[in-house]
Amino acid sequence: MATSLDLSRTYTSYSGVDIRVIINGAQAGNMQALSYAIQREKAPIYVMGSVDPISYSRGKRGIAGTMISLMMDVHMLYTPSFTGERYLGDKDEIFPSSDYDFSHQTAGSSTQVSDKFTLNNATNESATVALQDVAGNQAGGSWSTDSGITDPQFSGGTTKRLSRTREYDLTDLGNNYSVAKVFYVDQILPFDVTIVAANEYGQSAQMRLYGCEILNEGSGFSIDDIVIENQMTYVCRTILPWRSFSLKVADVGTGVGVNPTATSMRDQLYSHETDVKVRGGQGPVYT
Repeated sequence: MATSLDLSRTYTSYSGVDIRVIINGAQAGNMQALSYAIQREKAPIYVMGSVDPISYSRGKRGIAGTMISLMMDVHMLYTPSFTGERYLGDKDEIFPSSDYDFSHQTAGSSTQVSDKFTLNNATNESATVALQDVAGNQAGGSWSTDSGITDPQFSGGTTKRLSRTREYDLTDLGNNYSVAKVFYVDQILPFDVTIVAANEYGQSAQMRLYGCEILNEGSGFSIDDIVIENQMTYVCRTILPWRSFSLKVADVGTGVGVNPTATSMRDQLYSHETDVKVRGGQGPVYT
């Protein structure tokens, strides 16, 4: 007859409450779901006189999946997992820390009007932006709006043309590029993901995704949504499947010449159990 101790040592699985996702050495605390799929090209080989394939040729393999995170007060890009991410960008990128010149022509007029503004998002390390007004005047950026754009007499609208105030430097090509903070998740350099699972039975396992690249990102919100989710699709180069491992607790010991040891937390858990657990009566004493 199996005892409760025997039943507690049987194989178990893991639920979402047992699993933690670690990205770049930091826990992704807002992660809600993670999935992956492995696909490989395999084609049948046919010859005359046989209706069935005689073999299969093997081709390329691809690994892809999705990451779903909960949108709280900041985007996942500003969480500890991606803090300090950089990329080498062209200074003509969409969010540079230099001046742009918006030239536009109002309807019914041949006069060119220039509006200059600066966006410093590429160097802004803070996830908190103090929005001042709807015109876009905020920390890290400024915008000058020409009054002619909203003048009622120009009901035909305006035509804007984007031009740069700086030219491409042909004498020193390095001046045209800069290392900047990422402002899209698809600009993040390849990263590794470690997934750790540990349940209350004392069993633990882990898996890893190597060389992840984010492809797509999407989100949305409506009157019927209780929470805001952020969904990303990714590809990776290699997957280390689930493998069990033993959680260790360090025992430094005392005294001169005593070497530190490590004890399995699962063994420590079951060291308090007895062979037969009496339920409803005098059970084992836990210390």
